[in-house]
Amino acid sequence: MFADEHHFKSWMSQHDKEYGFEDYFQRLQIFTENKKRIDRHNAGKHSFRMGLNQFSDMTFAEFKKHYLLTEPQNCSATKGSHVTSNGPYPPSIDWRTKGNYVTPVKNQGACGSCWTFSTTGCLESVTAIATGKLLLLSEQQLVDCAQDFDNHGCNGGLPSHAFEYIKYNKGLMTEDDYPYKGYDDTCRFKPERAAAFVKEVVNITKYDEMGMVDAVANHNPVSLAYEVTSDFMHYQDGVYTSTQCHNTTDMVNHAVLAVGYGEENGTPYWIVKNSWGGGWGMKGYFYIERGKNMCGLAACSSYPLPLV
Repeated sequence: MFADEHHFKSWMSQHDKEYGFEDYFQRLQIFTENKKRIDRHNAGKHSFRMGLNQFSDMTFAEFKKHYLLTEPQNCSATKGSHVTSNGPYPPSIDWRTKGNYVTPVKNQGACGSCWTFSTTGCLESVTAIATGKLLLLSEQQLVDCAQDFDNHGCNGGLPSHAFEYIKYNKGLMTEDDYPYKGYDDTCRFKPERAAAFVKEVVNITKYDEMGMVDAVANHNPVSLAYEVTSDFMHYQDGVYTSTQCHNTTDMVNHAVLAVGYGEENGTPYWIVKNSWGGGWGMKGYFYIERGKNMCGLAACSSYPLPLV
């Protein structure tokens, strides 16, 4: 127990955590269980490693409640509008290295607003690719104002619906003009301050992972949603793969941004930008196995055509 407590205390100072007396022992116990699970996983043969991070004092039930979409988010585009070319595709691509096209990793905090970060991340990139200007766009505007398009603020939503909102609402403000709070608030959109616009929303046909490859290789990063299960909250690095998650449209609970793809030791993967801060995973990013609709990641991907 002493060693566990020692680990816990150094983790606490690293993550600026403080607890009351009773809470301390409860969190210590959860932390110890999580650490055991991480060590057990890392001792086995897996394509990804787990590690301690800012969520290590939480049960998966707590994590799910604060950080993931409230299920179910049935998100499919049965027949999408993305038109796939016939390839060939480069073996790997990374929009972060192609130019100034990807904004820094952001942090959604304890609000199920990942869908807004997936949306802004994608619109930031497509706008930068079209105009050469990389803007930081407002997640809070989507949290506060996009309800009419079947979005629910901190309780979840979908990038494809958010792109529709931006299209019909005539624009999205910048992060500076409408900063992020991490909780639901009153809509304060000012049309004259809108900085990015959507001409058309492109959905990729349900489960068409090659369509996603085509879009990322030829056009821009792509928003996607998938199902996070308990091992993913401990992800550290490597290619994430799971036998626990579902690959159907009705189970997705987290939205992120595919900024590229590649291959490691014969396993193809997506390079994905998350919204849990730069300290999580690989500087805020993760790799997830590509080509198997892993955890439903091809269930409902989309991207906007910018109006510039």
